[in-house]
Amino acid sequence: MEIALLVILSYLIGSFPSGVIIGRLFFHKDIRNYGSGNIGTTNTFRVLGKPAGIIVLIMDISKGVIGTSLPLWLGYGHTYLMLVAGAAAVIGHCYSIFLKFTGGKAVAASAGILLAYEPRFFIVAVLIFLVLVLLSSMVSLASILGSILIVLLSLFLKDPIFTAFLAIIACLLIYRHRSNISRIKNGNESLVPFGLVYHLKKN
Repeated sequence: MEIALLVILSYLIGSFPSGVIIGRLFFHKDIRNYGSGNIGTTNTFRVLGKPAGIIVLIMDISKGVIGTSLPLWLGYGHTYLMLVAGAAAVIGHCYSIFLKFTGGKAVAASAGILLAYEPRFFIVAVLIFLVLVLLSSMVSLASILGSILIVLLSLFLKDPIFTAFLAIIACLLIYRHRSNISRIKNGNESLVPFGLVYHLKKN
């Protein structure tokens, strides 16, 4: 029963709609009505600006960190239960009970799981993501390819459960980006205003 309550609490933490709250409180905008309509970091940057984007990024990563850390804080130790709780937070982020089971695309919250459970992989994931964004000028493509590369790199840890968990998260992330994948195929995915592809198209 205690573990079930822990997972539910983690889900509720993940469900906190950071982008929507920041947009409504400080900008009097529902971010779902602007840009891509997504509540995550990228759309927040695009619609509300850098300060709001940074705040939402930190909040969304923190949801993954807090959800994943709950078992540790409650005395269960550094166990796979942390991954279960982290997954509940990510599901809450993607399918928030406060937004009629809609939500973000799992990237920042999933990064929070890595930060809490395996900080070395968090650093690796951030570096991979930044390199891919600089090459592709697309946050979506960097997120998709980055999640796949992280799964492959996790094989070196020789922890099959952790690798399987990352593979499941990667599948969820790719599924949540299916509209982006369609736009990438059609050549009309939004670009960030920097990076190789952006400069090639601009010139």
